[in-house]
Amino acid sequence: MNKPAPVQPVRGALRPLGLDETRLTGGYWGRRQRVNAETTIRHCLHWLEELGWLDNFDKAAAGAPFERSGREFSDSEIYKLAEAMAWEIGRTGSDELEARFTRLTERVAAAQRPDGYLSTMFGSPGQRPRYCDLEWGHELYCFGHLIQAAVARLRTRGEDGFVRVARRVADHVCDTFGPGGIERICGHAEIEVALAEFARATGERRYLDQAKLFIDRHGRHTLAEGGFGRHYYQDDVPIREVEVLRGHAVRAFYLASGAVDVAVDTGDEELLEALRRQWDRTLARRTHITGGLGSQYTDEAIGEDFALPPDRAYSESCASVAAVMAAWRLLLATGDVSYADMIERSVWNVLAGAVDPGGEAFFYANPLHQRTADPDPVAGEVSHRAAGGRRAPWFDVSCCPTNLARTFASLAAYVATVDDGGLQLHQYMPANVSTRLPGGPIEVSVATEYPDDGAVAVTVDRNEAGPWTLRLRVPAWAEGATLTDPDGRTRPVAPGRADLTRDFAAGDTVRLDLPVAPRWSRPDPRIDAVRGCAAVERGPVVMCAESVDLPGGAGIADLSVDTGRAPAERDGAVAVAGHVHRRPDTWPYRASPGPERDREAAEIPLIPFHLRDTRGPAAMRVWLPAE
Repeated sequence: MNKPAPVQPVRGALRPLGLDETRLTGGYWGRRQRVNAETTIRHCLHWLEELGWLDNFDKAAAGAPFERSGREFSDSEIYKLAEAMAWEIGRTGSDELEARFTRLTERVAAAQRPDGYLSTMFGSPGQRPRYCDLEWGHELYCFGHLIQAAVARLRTRGEDGFVRVARRVADHVCDTFGPGGIERICGHAEIEVALAEFARATGERRYLDQAKLFIDRHGRHTLAEGGFGRHYYQDDVPIREVEVLRGHAVRAFYLASGAVDVAVDTGDEELLEALRRQWDRTLARRTHITGGLGSQYTDEAIGEDFALPPDRAYSESCASVAAVMAAWRLLLATGDVSYADMIERSVWNVLAGAVDPGGEAFFYANPLHQRTADPDPVAGEVSHRAAGGRRAPWFDVSCCPTNLARTFASLAAYVATVDDGGLQLHQYMPANVSTRLPGGPIEVSVATEYPDDGAVAVTVDRNEAGPWTLRLRVPAWAEGATLTDPDGRTRPVAPGRADLTRDFAAGDTVRLDLPVAPRWSRPDPRIDAVRGCAAVERGPVVMCAESVDLPGGAGIADLSVDTGRAPAERDGAVAVAGHVHRRPDTWPYRASPGPERDREAAEIPLIPFHLRDTRGPAAMRVWLPAE
């Protein structure tokens, strides 16, 4: 059955729930979802109109030469926004968004060619021919986002004009790049994951077969070397032989997502195991404490092992969206809760802060150290850089705003799963879950202020399924967690998962208590850039210092912290003991520490990393030099 959810594998350890089965009811993410629906989607639509990126479709439909607006991949932003709108329409039934979606469909459909090809960048009079630049043209990438939007539409409203456009595009891709056709790949992975999911949504096996063809072609050197090398677009080594994810971060995780889909739906255990190995090594050696991925600004790439400089952490918002996509697929395939841990880290530290509270300004990059307090962005202007000091209303390359919009609109689908034995909760947000187990329907409600508070109460509101198992994820950092059953018995639970099996009665409540007190975290000594530093985490949330909180006009570079004293928390505010250094301008190297007079004891306030840049210009850092 086609449930309204982004991912519906044909097999796996766990089965995802649809947006009609899990609904967020409040808390941070309930508010974020409301802002996304009321503000962010409309903000994105405004910019797509303002900059002429939607007008490109009208001009392409007219059939005459035209001056095109936007980068070569700007069509994809229309499609990602269409996906956000489709999920939101499915979630709320908004008539206003439905009318906007219908009009958008008409404009996109009018530009489609008789053979299904659809691009405003190539193939029209005065433009370069189709598929003349597979390295950088992004045609198949754009098709992928169109097809993913169609999956959302098909699963929320059924077959319509938008879905028919996508079917024709998908058929065109199979006809053009299938056996006997163009035996190459797109320089930006995305078509793979889209075709695999479209096969699930439509029941058409040829789309899965084409996705597999693309996956198998990676590493055959069908693309030119280019300025960054073939590893940039994962065309250097066949995917089964890869040891660690590399190259452009978004490309790498979109490709991994598609490869997991192909592995699962074709029963290719060898491929799935290769992807698990790649994930594990990437997590252990190439991931920032925030869950951010990508350490190189030049090519937006993941970087080498342990090359994780906080001030040069590109950590693109889209890379975290892609990593969540890959982790979710691996979780469904294997049931391994460590993938849900990574989703939580990415969601609470990168994605939660990638959009400002008002929903109209965005981070493209998410570095962990901002050395200067950048000025306010100019209202109404497009940002020409992707630096992470300030959120901007829009970018020349605005992949992130629309990517975040589609993710937030479908976020409830990542909260819970089921199997034949019961229900699993992976992310802790106020929510209602109503689904069916083999024995019958069940309903539960989740009440929590997590991560501000570590208490998660799960109440069974209905149970007609007989005995079943409630499984709660215990994060890897949660040493000392406890579980209290409906009879009031409390027991310790280790990181991993906590199971409770019984014939639940309506009103039964299970309580998980997670120790969210702030704690020190220290880096692997092989990470040169932060050796000798420490960071503070509170539950899943990484903390940071901002210059606006420092005493006496101290700079963010003047801090050191005393890791021998535990972080303090009073009335929800976190602070650490340390010093502000005021050494005069002399030679900065010496045989022993400077005299005490060169430093002053200070209490250093910390805020959640995702709340940075919400109080005006500020320098910021996560990793603090340890005394």
